[in-house]
Amino acid sequence: MGPSRKTSTTDFPWWLVVLGLAGAYAFGQALTSEVHAQVLSVLSQGIGITLLVTVSGFAGASALGLLLAVGGLSRFLVVRQVVKFYIEVIRGIPIIVLLLYVAFAGVPLMVEAWNALTGPLGLDPVRTRDISLLWRAVTALVLAYSAFLAEVFRAGIVAVDPGQIEAAKALGLNGWLRFRLIVAPQAFRTILPPYGNDFIAMVKDSSLVSVLGVTDVTQLGKVTAAGNFRYFETYNLVALIYLTLTVTLSLGLSRLERHLRQSKD
Repeated sequence: MGPSRKTSTTDFPWWLVVLGLAGAYAFGQALTSEVHAQVLSVLSQGIGITLLVTVSGFAGASALGLLLAVGGLSRFLVVRQVVKFYIEVIRGIPIIVLLLYVAFAGVPLMVEAWNALTGPLGLDPVRTRDISLLWRAVTALVLAYSAFLAEVFRAGIVAVDPGQIEAAKALGLNGWLRFRLIVAPQAFRTILPPYGNDFIAMVKDSSLVSVLGVTDVTQLGKVTAAGNFRYFETYNLVALIYLTLTVTLSLGLSRLERHLRQSKD
């Protein structure tokens, strides 16, 4: 019999200890160094925008992705093909390209179409500049992530035992009750790991809004570094903020997964 191996689930999280110590040291430097303290003070002003973009973008993407997943499982061929077309097109476009397209091409086209429809009704025209770059960026992230989340939701729904759904039909439950009571709870356990990973990815991809000048953590880091020429210190703190957010979320999601597994057992 060969030597026994410890699985990754039983390993002591030394990586987390090292990361925690490194993070504590970095934040300690920020509190004791005047340069670091000034940079951190500026960057902290962008955390709210980063969280706003992440939460609102992911919430919208989740709603649209669920709708696409249901459409992709529709009994109507046309609906399935339209959903598949959307998913493949959006997934094939880099997020930063989609961001620029929505901000500088899509929104102006939509405004022009809206004014053309509402002009004869005597309504005041909408100006493109009235739509903030922040919400244009959020819209682009919603479109981008909805295509990925649609596949996550679809996989979770398909994984539910068809026999249970048939049994629910036999009990007289309508489509909404079958989804809420039978499909959704089981699908959620299945999709939680990839769903959580996409949420963490959204935190990181929210930094792309800086290309539009939205004052998130990344944009404030760029402006700060350009003004004080302390690129090393500034971008170290930018990275540390994102790392703190993502690692915290990752640990929270891992704990939720363990809780759901224990409750299932």
